[in-house]
Amino acid sequence: MSIQYPIGEFSVCEEDINENKINTWIMEIEKFPRLLRKVVEELTEDELNIPYRTEGWTVRQLIHHLADSHLNAYLRVKLALTEENPMIKDYQQDQWARLEDYHLPIEVSLSMIETVHLRWTVVLKSLSIHDWERTFVHPESGQLSIGKAIGMYAWHGRHHLAHITSKHKGEK
Repeated sequence: MSIQYPIGEFSVCEEDINENKINTWIMEIEKFPRLLRKVVEELTEDELNIPYRTEGWTVRQLIHHLADSHLNAYLRVKLALTEENPMIKDYQQDQWARLEDYHLPIEVSLSMIETVHLRWTVVLKSLSIHDWERTFVHPESGQLSIGKAIGMYAWHGRHHLAHITSKHKGEK
């Protein structure tokens, strides 16, 4: 198991995206806030402040990152649905993780994740097959379809859940 990629790196070809995969990914996005809350509810303040890997973020920073990342994902989907192939804004996640709001209690971001995922899931469930093909342009990654982005963010949630669970498995 790779410490950096405990579930492997995200990889899916546009041709492999189908209704079953999209529905599975949407269900994962919908369930993610409950899974995250369950995984972190028993962690102590000390455990929240331990990096999940050497030279990595603390679990607290990771939870705040998930809120920021998934809020950006939700907005990117909405932009792609309402504009033609928009250029989205990237953000410096490592620098964001050094800002003061990353020291807040995790409940702030857990609540934010629940709210964003509720709204995001409502939008995702309303999409047609044609909508999955709509695109946005990431400054570094290039053009990305909504369908592939749905898969990428479902993976992103699983990826970071694995960081947290692998760090704290058997420590209690």
